[in-house]
Amino acid sequence: MSILAGHQVQQSDKVKKMIEDLVGEVTKINSQITGIRPAQDEHKEAGKKKMDLAGQFRGRPLHYQYMGTGSGRGVYVELEDGSVKLDLINGIGIHLMGHSHPRVMAAAVRGSLADILTQGNLQPNNEYRLFTEKLVGLASKSSRLKYAWIATCGTMANENALKLSRQKNSPARFVIGFKDAFAGRSTMMAEVTDNPAYKQGLPEYHEVLRIPFYDKRDPKSGEKALNALKEHVAKHEGNISVFGFEPMLGEGGYQAAPREFFVPLLEFAKSKNIAIWADEVQTFTRTGEYFAFETLGLGQYIDLCTIAKTAQVGATLYTEEYNPKPGLIAGTFSGSTPSLMAGMEMLDMLGEGYLGADGRINKIHRRFIDGLNRLNETSCKGIAQDAGGMGLMIAFTPHDGKKESVNSFLNKLYANGVIAFPCGKDPVRARFLVPAIIQDEDIDIALKVIEKTLLEGV
Repeated sequence: MSILAGHQVQQSDKVKKMIEDLVGEVTKINSQITGIRPAQDEHKEAGKKKMDLAGQFRGRPLHYQYMGTGSGRGVYVELEDGSVKLDLINGIGIHLMGHSHPRVMAAAVRGSLADILTQGNLQPNNEYRLFTEKLVGLASKSSRLKYAWIATCGTMANENALKLSRQKNSPARFVIGFKDAFAGRSTMMAEVTDNPAYKQGLPEYHEVLRIPFYDKRDPKSGEKALNALKEHVAKHEGNISVFGFEPMLGEGGYQAAPREFFVPLLEFAKSKNIAIWADEVQTFTRTGEYFAFETLGLGQYIDLCTIAKTAQVGATLYTEEYNPKPGLIAGTFSGSTPSLMAGMEMLDMLGEGYLGADGRINKIHRRFIDGLNRLNETSCKGIAQDAGGMGLMIAFTPHDGKKESVNSFLNKLYANGVIAFPCGKDPVRARFLVPAIIQDEDIDIALKVIEKTLLEGV
């Protein structure tokens, strides 16, 4: 039997060697990136011009003076002004394996050799099949999730989840969501998101019913949330299509909740034939298991689950009951071939010692949290409070937790060489989306920079 041309490319030893040599040469060049360094005089002016132009053409300045050169090494990234930053936000969670990981680069190069760069739902290549097969295989181990539909981003994955729930439970239209939730930037996901600043000037559709999230300071927190849910259902019974929730609040402040908080809510919702949608756009791969619903032991309740970020594309997973009628979800684009290849490679890498109670992710979490708590108890007493999160999603409250002082801290932290980002409203917190490849010595370097920055004041 003859070998198809596409298979010949994939199996070619010559192509494999060229990819290996290419990635090896890039890795060799990147090896000179060894740690934090300030902007270099010979590159400052040109770098600033590029950053300013990026802001000019998009209509507002960059949040940070950041423009990558395209080179990095692990947790470190080189910028056009010659500086090197320790990156603990990673594109708000896209770069799980940090910068310029050889295996991720090689996967992306292999993907770029395909006949097309961007795949579609009408005409997919093998990567589309392999990616959905992998997602379903991982998700179905501890849930009833059976299918996956690829989308271009987390927002579109969330839009699809909402459509699936509304079609199945038509004519029900309301959505149950937590206070301080975040779901994306489309018109409908801005409605699901509980932040007025993200929807200024947009119409109110009044289709989202809020319940309070877990408050570890309140022993009756779970009871209050359940009572609020029951009140909404009593008022709108038969007209609620879905209960959508983040297993840990992301933009809402990196607040985690125990399984015992979720179970009564999910059981009650299920008893009322309300779909359960786990929004794992940010938690996917970060909590010590592939899915946070696995970490929390909630898989039996999940009807719909959305992912993105680490996956390099978005995807909606769903059970047999929520498999939609033809035409409801479609779209020209699914994802680029390099993105699908890189996403699959990272999922494979996670299975190599990163997951589980004693996996690398949980070891990173413990070392980072212990370090922040130690700062709060010693040199930075009372100004590095409430360190917490799940797995690689870590946050603490700097100073008084007010927006102005936290933004000042984050800007100074950036100037000192560590990239983080805010989350939450009251208090505002500093959050880190830590790459899984971070080494202990880099965690210690980050903690020293955090300490230095906190002691500089606001």
